[in-house]
Amino acid sequence: MVVRSHVQNRLDDHVARLLQCRRCPRMQSTPVSGGAVLSDVMLIGQAPGPREPALKRPFAHTAGKTMFGWFERFCGLNEAAVRSAIYFAAVCRCFPGKTSAGGDRVPAPDEIRNCSSWMDEEIEILKPRLVIPVGRLAIAQFIDCERLEKVIGRRFHVLRAGSTFDLIPLPHPSGASPWHKISPGKELLEKALHKIARHSAIKDLAGSPQRSRQ
Repeated sequence: MVVRSHVQNRLDDHVARLLQCRRCPRMQSTPVSGGAVLSDVMLIGQAPGPREPALKRPFAHTAGKTMFGWFERFCGLNEAAVRSAIYFAAVCRCFPGKTSAGGDRVPAPDEIRNCSSWMDEEIEILKPRLVIPVGRLAIAQFIDCERLEKVIGRRFHVLRAGSTFDLIPLPHPSGASPWHKISPGKELLEKALHKIARHSAIKDLAGSPQRSRQ
C-alpha cells in the first residue's frame, strides 16, 4: 500500500505539471488529461479534437463513442469503467487547430518531440503491462506503421522509457476514415479487440472494484 500510494502521488504530481505545460505556441488549447488513473493499461490517442478542451477529457465526442463501443462489446467495459480504470495519454495533449481545408491539423514533428517526454515519464511511473495506441500517429511512436494492415490484429513486445510491455494497436475510430468498417480492416479490428479482451491486464480490470462500482 505504501508503494502504491507513492506511485499515485508521483502520478498526481505529473498530471498537475502536465496541465500547466505551454511548450508549443502553435497549439490551440491547453493540455487535456484523463486524470491521474493508476493503471497497468495505457491508451495512447493522437491529439484532442476541438471539443475535448472544453469538455476536459479525451475521446469526448464521436470517435470516443465508437471506441468505447468497441471496449463494451469486446471487453465488457463501458465508457465509465474504461475512463476509471485505464490511463489516457496522447502523442500531443493539446488541440493542434485546423488546417486551411478545415480538417484537424496533424501535430508537427517538433510538437511531437516536445510532448514525448510526458509519455515517457508516464510509462516510467506506471510501468504498464499493456499499451493500446489508437491511430497511425500513435502507433508510429512505438513501431513502424507504414500500413495499418501490417500491425492491426497483432501483439508486439516493446521497450520504451525503461519498461517492457505488450502493445496492441487499434485503428483510429474517427468517421473520417472507413478503414475499420470494411475488409480487411473490419476483420483485423475484431482480431485486435479479441487480443485486448484476452490480455491479462484487461481481465484484471474487468474484475476490479473500480468496475464493480460502475
